[in-house]
Amino acid sequence: MVLSDSAKAIFNSMHEGINIIDTEEVIVFANKAYRNFVASENGIDPDKIEGQKLRSLRPGAKLPSVMMSGEPILQQERKEGATSYFVNMYPIREYGLITGAISVVTFMDEASSLRQKIDEVEKRNRQILHQVNASDTAAVTFDLIVSRAPKSQACKEFAKKIAQVNAPVLLMCESGTGKGVYAKAIHNASARRTEPFASINCALFEPAALEEKLFGQRGAQLGLLEAVNGGTLFLDEISELSLDLQSRILRLIQRGTIRPVGAIEEVPVDVRIIAASNVDLTENVVAGRFSSELFYALNSFAVKIPPLRERMEDVPLLTSQILDDLSITLKRRLTITDDALDRLMSHSWPGNVRELRSVLEFSAYTCSDDRITAVNLPENVGKGSSRDTMPLYDKVKEFEKTEILKTLEYYGNDLKGKKAAARELGISLASLYAKLK
Repeated sequence: MVLSDSAKAIFNSMHEGINIIDTEEVIVFANKAYRNFVASENGIDPDKIEGQKLRSLRPGAKLPSVMMSGEPILQQERKEGATSYFVNMYPIREYGLITGAISVVTFMDEASSLRQKIDEVEKRNRQILHQVNASDTAAVTFDLIVSRAPKSQACKEFAKKIAQVNAPVLLMCESGTGKGVYAKAIHNASARRTEPFASINCALFEPAALEEKLFGQRGAQLGLLEAVNGGTLFLDEISELSLDLQSRILRLIQRGTIRPVGAIEEVPVDVRIIAASNVDLTENVVAGRFSSELFYALNSFAVKIPPLRERMEDVPLLTSQILDDLSITLKRRLTITDDALDRLMSHSWPGNVRELRSVLEFSAYTCSDDRITAVNLPENVGKGSSRDTMPLYDKVKEFEKTEILKTLEYYGNDLKGKKAAARELGISLASLYAKLK
């Protein structure tokens, strides 16, 4: 991650402390305000802060966890010694991948009006969120979506059309099909393209925590809906919203207002909702688990993203695109042989594009000469008749369990490790336990 001289000059002119880390948790940039703050608290040379691991200077730093979860932490009030401040932390994404994280520290004079400071911080953080996400969102366009197959071509063309309509959108698809890319592409093709974009997975939070994340807490925490005012909010796994939160999202769509936690008055916001669900919402409506009014409000502009098995013509292009990304990450040019590609083309891909990326990542680390052959592919990919007899449901369960076990091997099999694994995989802790059975 490289900052231009002009970007460094802009950050160094700010009163807020700016700290940027890479995927190794190394501080790649700290502006003057942040260096002076850390130096005064730790008694170190401010010119020696960059290049060090963040947690070696600040063991309790939460910025690495923001990078790990992909979710921002907003309006955290803290005090260290005589210094009081608010901190906001955001993941940094480039071309759909998290490449680091940024923290914005707003220092607060204890003698000043807290209310005035909070108002100033909220306004400033909307600007910061816009700046942080602008480059990532602008980079994700419909041109990045591979669509050689007729079904994927039709889906992309329809999504392009509804991007021009200022209305809620519902993405209906299986897990791993690239719904996040579609959400950003729709935002970037809309009239809101110059405004903020944010996303949140509704399955990762309990109702009370999700309420504060979305609507904020008056006088304490800025919610995502206010933070992206004028822009777009992507609600992934919207089926996991409680009925109460469903009604509040419906009120936002119908009236353009929200009420933060603890507030009495409604706050006007202008936010386009893009929602996604990998379960059949009509069944949830019938079962009383999902609001019929919210479903109809979202379903007017529904995009059905086809699973990878229904657009196999896209596999070679997707493979090339993923290998290009991995080549940049691993700093070596990766290729794939025809026999390996044939194996990929004979696989049913229950985990969709996410599974394809996982397979290629695994193979990239096991190949010895930068060329992926059939020998480097996982044993269960494209093995023909013995796997073809397995029902699709069992294939999906097998893949999900394998991915969960691999993630748990990294984080550990205790409760803390399972929570971290669930966050990374984008599922709830309860779902993780269920899929391991």
